[in-house]
Formats: sequence, structure tokens, C-alpha cells
Amino acid sequence: MSKDKTFEESYARLEEILEKINLGEVSLEDSITLYEEADSLIGKCNKKIDSAEKKITTLMKNREKELVLNEDGAPVETEFSHDKDSPSFS
Repeated sequence: MSKDKTFEESYARLEEILEKINLGEVSLEDSITLYEEADSLIGKCNKKIDSAEKKITTLMKNREKELVLNEDGAPVETEFSHDKDSPSFS
């Protein structure tokens, strides 16, 4: 049974694949195989990043007592609105 790679392991493998393909020293068939592996790793990395963003959003909103969840249990995101009474940083 193989364990899932961490984000860092997946990213390092993506860098290895990119280097191999960019060197141009692999056959077309090997390039396709490497591309398929890279595509899978990119999808897994994106899922991990999305999950981390949701966790951070949840923690921040929960800390500020503004947490609202949708029917899937994900935090509801709202558009930022500038309050005219807020201090300006310009």
C-alpha cells in the first residue's frame, strides 16, 4: 500500500519531471509518461492548496466570530467592501 505524497514531495517530483523534459534527453514515450505523472501531481497539489485555504479561512473567520458555512460545510466567502469610516492606507 503506497501512502500519498506530501505537498512538498509532490512539488519536488514536479520539479524533477520538468527538468528531465526540459533537458530533452528523454524519448517521446517517456515524455508523455512524465507529462501524465506531472498532470496527476498538479491536480493533487491543487487539491491540497484548496484544502489549506479553506482551513485557514475557517480558522480566521471562526476567530473573528464571522464563520458561516454552506451546505457542504465549506466557509462562505463574501466580497470585500471598503468601509468609508475605515482608515485609509494611501
